[in-house]
Amino acid sequence: MWNPWRENLKETPKESLNWRLWYGVFVFGLMGAARGIDEGLIGTTAELDPFIEKFGLEDPSKSKHERAELLSNITSMVQMGSILGALVAFFLTDKIGRLWATRLLCFIWVLGISIFLASASTGSIGMVYAGRFIAGIGIGQTTVVAPTYLAETAPRAIRGLCVCAFAGAVYVGIMLAYFASWGSSIHISSHTDAQWLVPNSMHLMFAAIIFTLSFFARESPRWLIKVGRHEEALDTLSRLRQLPSDHPYVQSEIIDINDQLDREREATMGTTWLGPIRELFASKANLYRIQLSIMSQLLSQWSGANSITIYAPQYFAMMGTTGQNEKLFATAIFGLVKFISSICCAFFLIDLIGRKRALSSGITIQLVSMLYMAIFLLIDNQVADKSTPQSASQKHAAMGAIVMIYFSGFGWALGWNSIQYLINSEIYPLRLRALGGSIAMCFHFSQQYGNSKAVPLMFLGMTTGGTMMFFSCVTAVGLVWVWFFLPETTGKSLESLDAMFQLPWHQIGRKGAQLTRGSGGMAEVMDVEGEKAVTNEIERAGSVAEVQPTQRAGEKV
Repeated sequence: MWNPWRENLKETPKESLNWRLWYGVFVFGLMGAARGIDEGLIGTTAELDPFIEKFGLEDPSKSKHERAELLSNITSMVQMGSILGALVAFFLTDKIGRLWATRLLCFIWVLGISIFLASASTGSIGMVYAGRFIAGIGIGQTTVVAPTYLAETAPRAIRGLCVCAFAGAVYVGIMLAYFASWGSSIHISSHTDAQWLVPNSMHLMFAAIIFTLSFFARESPRWLIKVGRHEEALDTLSRLRQLPSDHPYVQSEIIDINDQLDREREATMGTTWLGPIRELFASKANLYRIQLSIMSQLLSQWSGANSITIYAPQYFAMMGTTGQNEKLFATAIFGLVKFISSICCAFFLIDLIGRKRALSSGITIQLVSMLYMAIFLLIDNQVADKSTPQSASQKHAAMGAIVMIYFSGFGWALGWNSIQYLINSEIYPLRLRALGGSIAMCFHFSQQYGNSKAVPLMFLGMTTGGTMMFFSCVTAVGLVWVWFFLPETTGKSLESLDAMFQLPWHQIGRKGAQLTRGSGGMAEVMDVEGEKAVTNEIERAGSVAEVQPTQRAGEKV
C-alpha cells in the first residue's frame, strides 16, 4: 500500500524525528495560541452583558456609527500593538536569539493583559486601549519568532508540518476562547465582571506555560552559526537530530548553513547596520520575495475569513441566529471546526500535496462560501429581523448560509491561514530571515488592524451583503495571484530556495520548482547520491576540520 508519508520521509533519518524536535515544535507552535485566544475572546467578550454595560457598547445616547467605532477600536487595538511588536521582533530575534525573544514577549504579553483586566475595577476605556495595545506588542512578536524557529529547526521533509503547528495553535486558542466565553455566559452570572474576566485570564495561563517551557528548549542552530557559536550549533543540531555530530545528515545541514552565510557575508562585506535593509530592496530576487510577503498578507486579510473569526457572533446573527447563548454556542462550534480542519491540513495536506495546491484548494472553497453568503444577504437582508416572517425556502437558505460560515473556516485553514506563516518563514535567506519575517508580519497586522477596524463600519455603509461581495472579489483575485506568482517550496531545503529566486520573475511562480529541481547544495547531494557522496564532499571541502565534532557515534545523546 502506498504511504505518502513514507515517500516524503525516505531521505530523512528516523532518528531525527525524536522527542527533542517535537518538544521544540510544541513550545514554539503553542505561541500561535496567543493570537487565537485574543481573536476568539475579544469578539465573544463584546457579546457579554457585563462588558457591554461596563464600557457602553450599547449606550443609547451614542449613534450607531459611534457604537461601531467603539467596538472596532477595542477589537483592533491588539493589531495596532502587533505592528510595533513585529518590528521589534526583527531586532530582538537576531540580537538575543529565538529563546530569549520568546521569554521577553511573554512578559510584555502578560503586562498588557493585566492592565486590560484591571480596567474592570475602574471602567476606564483608556486602560482597555492601553492594555490591549501593550499585549499586542508581545502577541505580534510571536508571529515572527515562532515560525522562524520552527522553519530553522525542522527537517525539510516535514517543515510544512512543523510550521503549521503554529497555525494550528491559533485555532486551539480560538476554539478554547470561544468555548470559554460560551461556558462563562451559562455558568457565571451576567451581573458580575467575572463573566468576562475569567475567560480572558486564559492569556495569562498560556503566557506562563510558554515562558516556563522555553527554558527546556534548544536554541536554533542556524542562529548560533550566524552569531559565530559554531561548536554549540553543531552540538545543538546533533542533539535535535539525535545523530552523531559527524553523521553525514548533520554535516550536510551544517555545510549548507555555513555556505549560505559565507556567501551572504561576502556579498555584504563592509556594509553598515542598514546593509540588510538595503540588500532586501536592492536585488530583483529579494523584491520578488517582498512582493510575495506583502501580497499574501494583503489578499489573505481582506478575503473576509479573519473578520468572521473576530466578529463570529455578529456573523451568525446576520444569518438568523438569535439569543446570546445560541450565538456563542454556534461560534464555539465554528472554532472546533476550524481547529479540526487545521490539524487535518497540517498532518495530511500541506507537505503531501504541496503548498500551492493546498492554498488554491482552500481559496476555492472559501470563494464558494463567501459568494453564497454574499448572494444570500443581498437577496434576503431581513433575515436577522425576527419581526419579519420568513418562508420555508428562506429558512433553508439561511441554514445554508450558516453552513457556509463553517465551510469558509475549513477553506481558510487549508489555504491562507497555513501558508501566510509558512511561506514567509521559508523564502528569505538566513541573513534576511528575521527582517523579512518582521516586514511581512508588520504588513499582516496593519491589514488585520484595518480590517477589524473597518468591518463594523463597512456593514453600515456597504450593507452586509455588499461587504461579503467585496470579500468574495478579493478572494477571487487571490486565487489568480497564487496561480501565477506563488512558487512551490515543498521539499526544498531553506538554502536551496535561493536558486529559484534567481530565475526570471515570470517563471518563479509557474515553473520555479521544476526548473530548480536538483539544486540545493549538500542537502540535495545526500538525496541523490547517498551518504557516501556527502562524506566525500565533506572531506574534500575540509569541513570536518573546520567544524570540530563535539559528539561521536555511539556517544550517549
